[in-house]
Amino acid sequence: MTRSLLTGLKRGLKHRCPNCGEGRLFTGYLKVRGTCEACGHENGRYPADDAPPYFTILIVGHLFIAPVLLFDFVWTASPVLVVGTVVPALAVVTLTLLPFVKGAVVGAHWATGTVKPLQ
Repeated sequence: MTRSLLTGLKRGLKHRCPNCGEGRLFTGYLKVRGTCEACGHENGRYPADDAPPYFTILIVGHLFIAPVLLFDFVWTASPVLVVGTVVPALAVVTLTLLPFVKGAVVGAHWATGTVKPLQ
């Protein structure tokens, strides 16, 4: 069976099992389901580690923080007001994006065959 990186990324972004695309990938917010409920594939063996937070910070930094710096509001308003509005919005965007990025990372590991070493 050939594993396509694009297929793994798409299924992971949808929070679905990268192997079958049917079963749910997570049991909670970020906890990867050990085995797929639909096909029985062992998804818990794909290490996400620090990649999802790193990629999330990279994406949010480029797509959110950089454009915010172009608004005059950031430079002319009270720092308390800027921090009080930008930081909560930044937290919401980051926490919303994180599970999608983690799903994509798990899908990429599935496609490339990267698994956790035996302990």
